[in-house]
Amino acid sequence: MSIIETGACAASTADVEPAVALFRSLGDPARVAIVRRLAAGEARVAELTRDLGLAQSTVSSHVACLKDCGLVAGRMEGRRVFYSLARPELLDMLTAAETLLAATGNAVTLCPTYGVDGQVSAC
Repeated sequence: MSIIETGACAASTADVEPAVALFRSLGDPARVAIVRRLAAGEARVAELTRDLGLAQSTVSSHVACLKDCGLVAGRMEGRRVFYSLARPELLDMLTAAETLLAATGNAVTLCPTYGVDGQVSAC
């Protein structure tokens, strides 16, 4: 599937569901914070909880969601699980998002549907 297509069918909504699911998987502030933290290196849930100031149950739930989506991977070491980003392309996407946000200024943040007050969550 290609998100960016040219030609007569470019305006169709067919075959965009995987892309929509990807963006929904990142549609929660806690999941974006987890991904950003894991971009700096692997971490256990306890470390994510401490670093992000979130409840352990919240972090565990969101890590499970990201893992189910194939964005985060877990590595066992004894009884401990260390989580990391599963795909380096995710870092490229986050960098592109930061560039786009810088270029649009506050337009996305102020959007009445999806802005800060209109947050949508997937998991």
